[in-house]
Amino acid sequence: MDAQTIEQTLVLIKPDALKNSLTGYVLSQLSEFHTGLRFAGLKIVNVSRMLAEEHYAEHRGKVFFPPLLEYIMGKLHYPDEPGKHRVIAIVYQGANAIRKIRDIAGPTNPHTARDQKPGCIRALGTVVPIKDAEGKVIGERMDNLIHASANPEEGEREIKLWFKPNDLPPSMQAYDTEESDNYYYFNNGNLVLTHEQGSYCFLVPGEIAWKSDLDSLRLLAKGQTAPATLETVVAKYLINDKRRGIS
Repeated sequence: MDAQTIEQTLVLIKPDALKNSLTGYVLSQLSEFHTGLRFAGLKIVNVSRMLAEEHYAEHRGKVFFPPLLEYIMGKLHYPDEPGKHRVIAIVYQGANAIRKIRDIAGPTNPHTARDQKPGCIRALGTVVPIKDAEGKVIGERMDNLIHASANPEEGEREIKLWFKPNDLPPSMQAYDTEESDNYYYFNNGNLVLTHEQGSYCFLVPGEIAWKSDLDSLRLLAKGQTAPATLETVVAKYLINDKRRGIS
């Protein structure tokens, strides 16, 4: 892949788009006919709290962080229908993929999108006030239908968060991969290398993983600081896992 001309970007079709039956519209706007881009990967994801927290890690501590998590997990739009808690995660690939997708998506704030770029995808979204226990407005949440990576660095981080290498065809795996040489388990927020009561195995020897994930795991196993947190690595390998404590 020629990094100067070919990019990959993550798109999430969020619960509000699904609830309002806008999936077909979004996909048609992002189609190869309009963008010249191709699918590299697509999956339906039941978003765990761990995955939601890692995706929106930059917003930790902000007043809208908790409702943002509930939003992407589908709990706000489908409070009584857990079977509908999902998003559609897509990797698009092609020349200038990030700019093309973001141009079609429009500004992050739906109100701004309607003013500045009517007809874009996010112009169909809305802004929801966030209130405290007394009913006072303390912030706002943007239900803007889709997520689109902001730049190549974010694209890599987000694709590696939502997709395992084998979720994409070998020719479309844009980042370095490596075979795991160990068993890796997740146990109550900790990394362990042997099975313990209540632990979840998320990587086994011979399984293909992102090289950056394995580099981080090897450092974390030694008690050293790693480029990625354990949760960032684990989240993707336990996507759609039904075991207790994951969702």
